[in-house]
Amino acid sequence: MAIEKGIRFSVEHDEAFPQGLVMVGDVAPDNEYQSREDKAQGRPVRQRIDETTGKRQWKFTATDLGETKAKRASFEITLLADVQPVPTTAEVMPGMRPVELDGLTAEPKVTGQGEFKYLSYVFRATGFKAAASGSGSAQGGKAPRSTAGESSAKAA
Repeated sequence: MAIEKGIRFSVEHDEAFPQGLVMVGDVAPDNEYQSREDKAQGRPVRQRIDETTGKRQWKFTATDLGETKAKRASFEITLLADVQPVPTTAEVMPGMRPVELDGLTAEPKVTGQGEFKYLSYVFRATGFKAAASGSGSAQGGKAPRSTAGESSAKAA
């Protein structure tokens, strides 16, 4: 039996981000692209709807504290919810707060160009849960690492 394209694997927050995850900025609606013509005609902006769950998509920029490569440390995470999710933790610096994600899934994806392709992951979650310390798990288990929009690991 083959695994189909687009499959989402459930993963615990501490397994995916053992050293923690920091939210940079705010949660915003993930809107569909609107062309110049659409704007000129006064068409309303539409928020994306997840095809699998039917929930509205929200997004925010996150930084994986366990990623050693700067280009892959920050990426977007998509939240799937009917109403805008609100972080449960306070800011530690202006615009930055440690977060833990609830209902986290990872979808494998090949990223890069030419001979520089690598395995990455698109992360989606259903919301936030209270971050006890904001530093993730003390176990430091094996987990995928993050990259611009996804998590990465070198492809074989």
